[in-house]
Amino acid sequence: MNKKNKVHFVIDTLENLYSQTPIPLLHKDPYTLLIAVLLSAQCTDERVNKITPILFNRADCPQEMIKLSISEIEDIIRPCGLSPMKSKGIYGLSKMILEKHKGMVPNNFKDLEAFPSVGHKTASVVMSQAFKVPAFPVDTHIHRLMYRWGLTNGKNVETTEKDAKRLFPKKLWNKLHLQIIYYGREFSPARGWNISNDIITKKIGRKSILKKLI
Repeated sequence: MNKKNKVHFVIDTLENLYSQTPIPLLHKDPYTLLIAVLLSAQCTDERVNKITPILFNRADCPQEMIKLSISEIEDIIRPCGLSPMKSKGIYGLSKMILEKHKGMVPNNFKDLEAFPSVGHKTASVVMSQAFKVPAFPVDTHIHRLMYRWGLTNGKNVETTEKDAKRLFPKKLWNKLHLQIIYYGREFSPARGWNISNDIITKKIGRKSILKKLI
């Protein structure tokens, strides 16, 4: 199966499995989504969704967030891990939103990536899900699956993102990246992987991987 056919198979299979793709992180606007995505670094969405209601009950906008001290924010978000860095990032970006962006989350990559603790992946999620700008955020699930499916060389997430954008139609990016995440969690996890349940990898996966598993 050539890459073009592989891509069509992936798109069709994922659409059949996940026609609806709700954003896994609880939020109500671009600001709360930005904070939730920042907290999700090296943390499960499930845990983030337990912590954000507590945090947002205290502060769900930049005006309220900077009324908290960094240590207060850290105490709340500690279960999400990396709390010293994340708390400074949340306070710092909230201050920048007020001082440089009139209290509104900017809708461009340059300004989002200028915020503390906000990298390209976090900015891509906000751009795609909050502002509906085509983007292809690459997390560990997408990086793993794109390699397993033989659609990238797996060197780094930057290469994986470029390959994903090159192979998949732009109009599908925002939905497709969520579909791949859902699929990775359900059928193709990093640990406890059962190839017999992994429809896509079993059909189009790298021969070097399949030889080891089948």
